[in-house]
Amino acid sequence: MANQIVKPSTLPGFIEWLPADQIAFNKMMDIIRKNYEKYGFIPVDTPVIEKSEVLLAKGGGETEKQIYRFNKGDSDLSLRFDLTVPLARFVAQHMNDLTFPFRRYQIGKVYRGERNQKGRFREFYQCDIDIIGNGKLNIINDAEIPSIIYSTFTDLGFNYFTIHINNRKILNGFFDAIGVKDKVETLRIVDKLDKIGINAVKSELKDLGLTCDAINRIEEFINIKGTNDEILESLKELNIENDEFSLGVEEISKVVYYIRQFGVPDKNFVIDLKIARGLDYYTGTVYETILNDYPGIGSVCSGGRYDNLAEYYTTQKLPGVGISIGLSRLFYQLKEANFFKENTSSTLTKVLVVPMDENIAYSIGISNELKKAGIITEVYFEEGKFAKKLSYANKLGIPYVIIIGSDEISSGILTLKDMKSGEQSKLTIEEIINKLK
Repeated sequence: MANQIVKPSTLPGFIEWLPADQIAFNKMMDIIRKNYEKYGFIPVDTPVIEKSEVLLAKGGGETEKQIYRFNKGDSDLSLRFDLTVPLARFVAQHMNDLTFPFRRYQIGKVYRGERNQKGRFREFYQCDIDIIGNGKLNIINDAEIPSIIYSTFTDLGFNYFTIHINNRKILNGFFDAIGVKDKVETLRIVDKLDKIGINAVKSELKDLGLTCDAINRIEEFINIKGTNDEILESLKELNIENDEFSLGVEEISKVVYYIRQFGVPDKNFVIDLKIARGLDYYTGTVYETILNDYPGIGSVCSGGRYDNLAEYYTTQKLPGVGISIGLSRLFYQLKEANFFKENTSSTLTKVLVVPMDENIAYSIGISNELKKAGIITEVYFEEGKFAKKLSYANKLGIPYVIIIGSDEISSGILTLKDMKSGEQSKLTIEEIINKLK
């Protein structure tokens, strides 16, 4: 009886790329990694599977609904749903072996059982950096983060992007000062401003029980506009008598000053009093990064300052600041927007060595020389007509072919074909290496 053929398919929300896209994806990941390392961040790689009791120490909410949880023997296990909770466990577990401030980066897959929809994945890559302090962490670290975002997205090829910054202390202090009791729900409503508009926001705030005076003051507050310096001046002119508000304004003033010292142009960052982020998590500076040419993508890099990273695993106070790039979603959205239109290569190979007749041994020797020189090379071993061999190079987008026949072997002068222009040159192996390096 013949084997039954199983139709090849992937689960919804789990994505795999064809070679050309995977190469482009890997290039983005390499650029991100290079920038993280350039700023002195240390790589960490935590397990994909964690004990459920560790991963769900906080408990409740959407996280518990979305988590992939299973039993293996007597073990209650879960797939990690972000890289921050494993970091908290890692720092608490290895605290005596780490040097603080601890600057770590991690690039890895995470898993969330979200409702399947276009551009949202259940398995996806996150690229995180965090700076963790032991007991305290200088506010200047909050200003360094935008410089890393600026460097990374510039190297990724984006000229027009804006890092939106705010401080949760400003929001919390302002709400306290005007008598708002349910600050979390008020923040949720204000955070929807760009989606539902000011009138709908005011209506929801009224339904929440806010007074007309409080609603008008919130509208005035979120309408503060201008340059970063003008916004800072406007915040001071509000004359809010609240210690948390004053501390938030002082912190964001310092952050703006030091962002400039790190060399980030004013056109690439802006104080945005509307953004709140992680309502029950962030306690100070918060960030969202928008690509100006692709605003529909939403924030492509976000994060902020938090007071106590590992409160569920240790009594030690561990403040931190960090950001995350959701690389899978970003890549997918950019691909949909035709950002990678110039990338047509389905290989990393720079040179294909094509032996004519039975000259394979000599061809392997030539490929060895090219590889030693750092040039990515492969040899075409299959039999067939010359046109078929060139077609292989063309389909993959290999830019150069070295043709080796009996004349090339006897003379030591090789034929190098530029596949784009069709031009052929007679060169020694040394000349080819110099040309292609």
